Amino acid sequence: MKRNAVYHRSVRLPIPYPVRVARSTRNLSAKPKRASARLWLYRLLGFILALVIAFYVCAAATLFALRSINPPFTAVQVERRMESWIHRTPYRKRYVFVPLSRISLDFQHAVIAAEDSRFYQHHGFDWEEVRNVVEEEREDGRLRGASTLTQQLVKNLFLSNSRSFVRKGVEFTLVPLAEHILGKRRILELYLNVVEWGPGVWGAQESAEYHYGIAAARVVREQGARLAAILPSPLRRKPARMSQYSEVILERMSKMGW
Repeated sequence: MKRNAVYHRSVRLPIPYPVRVARSTRNLSAKPKRASARLWLYRLLGFILALVIAFYVCAAATLFALRSINPPFTAVQVERRMESWIHRTPYRKRYVFVPLSRISLDFQHAVIAAEDSRFYQHHGFDWEEVRNVVEEEREDGRLRGASTLTQQLVKNLFLSNSRSFVRKGVEFTLVPLAEHILGKRRILELYLNVVEWGPGVWGAQESAEYHYGIAAARVVREQGARLAAILPSPLRRKPARMSQYSEVILERMSKMGW
């Protein structure tokens, strides 16, 4: 005899305590990775910031030292030496630092007239010259430089000849510091002694001896104008070929009362 089958309907009872639902292990493993990447990013940014601060501290300390100490070398001189190693070309450095009193006034005036005619009027940047350059670029499409002696000195001391917005940005921040710490006379003295005047030729004294076989103190008006004329491109230009531009410089000198 078959027993009567009894069927029970299952009833879902409420659970009186919270139940944790297991999450996807993929999401759990992704979070530590993102946190680790974020940590490394913060460390990298902190390292870069520390380098920037260290660079400016060293630059300021160097500028203070240069008030009384003549630089044994510059960043651009190191750059030229490295280029000679990379390209395996001969390089002989000619560099002798002389005081401003041993550089003729005609030589000093020619450089100022050629490179920075408002040197004694501005505070590191010649904004009037910048406007002139922009207007000329709009008219004929050619862009020439408008860097002051202070800007060029900062580039020679701390940076390089490469053209980039980063270099210009660093230069822009260091120029007011150089103007404040060094003063006009020392800036001119440093510039005339560290600027490039030919292949391996640095400074007024070596440029006068290299191109004319005389000391910087003996450079006369026309010679000074010709030497100043090669500064925009010292590795390509020669004083003997600068007749036209040297006449422009001599005319500027006359207008400036020199």
